[in-house]
Amino acid sequence: MRHVVVTGGGTGIGLAVAAELSEAGDQVTITGRREHVLKQAVAGLGERAAYACFDASDPAAVTAALPRLPERVDVLVNNAGANTDFGGSGGRPPGEQSDRDPVPPGDLAALAAQWRSNLDANLISAVLVTAALTPRFADGARIVSLSSIAARRGAASYGAAKAALETWTANVAAELGPRGITANAVSPGLTEGSEFFRDTLTSQRRQRLIDETLVKRPGTTADVAALVAFLASAGAGHVTGQVIHVNGGAYLGR
Repeated sequence: MRHVVVTGGGTGIGLAVAAELSEAGDQVTITGRREHVLKQAVAGLGERAAYACFDASDPAAVTAALPRLPERVDVLVNNAGANTDFGGSGGRPPGEQSDRDPVPPGDLAALAAQWRSNLDANLISAVLVTAALTPRFADGARIVSLSSIAARRGAASYGAAKAALETWTANVAAELGPRGITANAVSPGLTEGSEFFRDTLTSQRRQRLIDETLVKRPGTTADVAALVAFLASAGAGHVTGQVIHVNGGAYLGR
């Protein structure tokens, strides 16, 4: 039985990934900051699931959580993250401006805080958890990190953080490759069933994003989970250091 850790696994894409891998027979530990959400998710996932509640962007919290994480890790899915540019609501499509008031001109402290918050949520969380678990990775382990179409479309500090995540993924692939460990990034577009938009996506924006796809439908958390499951499989042993897009053709990753 493989041992899997999914950060941000209580809802949305993370929960879909956890369910996909648990149903395949893996022992899955999900993590997140909201214990009541994690408890509910584990109850639905069944006996092959457990949880550890901590903030993945906090070095002390990650260290304190290690006793609750598997001693051997075969798969790590770095899914924790959010668009904290706008209060963590993620209330705009990737690449579009928000209706929320921007940082006042000249308020460099607020601007720095905004950027650091998104870097912490989307990059540092993955860096810390991966570093903490590196001694526990089995040879041939799989690391999959969730990026976003926003990395290729701008989207201020959120897009920049996801772009940095992709670059870091290539570095991890190079460092751990000699052990047969792969590291890849999955980059979704519009994905229904996730918490990104938190019910703030208007019907007009939703239709515009669907129209940008070649298949003329939104993505689902199941679409993303299926790709993550492949990258976590034995069959993906020669796929590493890659950014793989799952957006219906809204962005062509050529």
